[in-house]
Amino acid sequence: MRKLVLLLAALAVAAFAADIDGTWKAEMKTPDGQTRTSTFVLKADGSKLTGTVQGMRGDPGPIQNGKIDGDKVSFSVVRKTESGEFKMAYKGTVSGSELKLSATMNMGGEERTFDMIAKKQ
Repeated sequence: MRKLVLLLAALAVAAFAADIDGTWKAEMKTPDGQTRTSTFVLKADGSKLTGTVQGMRGDPGPIQNGKIDGDKVSFSVVRKTESGEFKMAYKGTVSGSELKLSATMNMGGEERTFDMIAKKQ
């Protein structure tokens, strides 16, 4: 009986997990007024989140430390540029075809946070 209860609990958690799999696009305004587009290709495997992020800086970067817990997601992407390496850390929530993200980057000792909403394609 106990095994059955544990199995049903696990299935209930899986049923409430957000449908994150697929391609998501987000637009955001930079401080100088330009519009930038980021494309997220995401795939959940249990609580693990994998995929890529493509933004204004070239090729898609692989997601690192990706996690999904119900409707909450978190992951990071490390980029190498001419100025050195920088990391973008993302946290957010999924609701239907909308992914609300807060992205924090540390570049040159300065931390900046950007909010964006991605739409499922």
